[in-house]
Amino acid sequence: MTPDALIGGFTDAPVQASHAFRAALNALSRPGQIETLHGASAPAPLSSAAATLAMTLFDVTTPVHLAGAHDTPALREWITFHTGAPLVDAGAASFAIGTWAALHPIQRFAIGLPDYPDRAATLIVEMPSLAGKGARLTGPGIETEAFLSLPETAAFQANRALFPLGFDCFFTAGDQVAGLPRSTHVEDI
Repeated sequence: MTPDALIGGFTDAPVQASHAFRAALNALSRPGQIETLHGASAPAPLSSAAATLAMTLFDVTTPVHLAGAHDTPALREWITFHTGAPLVDAGAASFAIGTWAALHPIQRFAIGLPDYPDRAATLIVEMPSLAGKGARLTGPGIETEAFLSLPETAAFQANRALFPLGFDCFFTAGDQVAGLPRSTHVEDI
C-alpha cells in the first residue's frame, strides 16, 4: 500500500460525514441545485466532491465500480483503505465513478427490479464543471423548473421512461455536486 492511500480522509468524521450526507441528500432531492461538498481528498483524478461522497456513502457492503481513468491502483487503494468498499465489475456495482464517456455503455449498470427498484446503481459522474444552465429539469423536488449542464439528455430521458426503475446520478466537479434522480424529466432547450 502506498502512503497516498492513507491520507485524504475526514479529520472529524462524524461532523464531516453528517454535513456531506446532508449536502448529498439536498443535491438528489432538489435536482439541478448545485451544492458544495468537501472534506476528503483522494488521488487524481477523483474530485474532492466525489471523494467526499465516497467517504460518506461507501462501506464494506457497497460494491463500487471504477470506470476508465478512475480505475487506478492509487484510487483503488484509497477507496479500500478509507471505506472498505469492494471493487467490482459494472454489473455488480451499487455505485460507479467515472467520466460520462468512461461509464458507457450505461446499460451495463443495474436499474433495479420491479419488486426492488432500490437495487439500482448510482452513478457518480465526474464533470469538468457544473453550471445551472443547459438541460431543463422538471419533476419531484423542483418547484417550477431547474437547469443543469448535463453531458447529454437522451440517456436521461430514456432513464426516466424506465421509472420506477433506472439509475440515479451525482455529478461532481471540484468541490461541487448536483443530483439527478431517475424521477426527473429532462428536456433539451
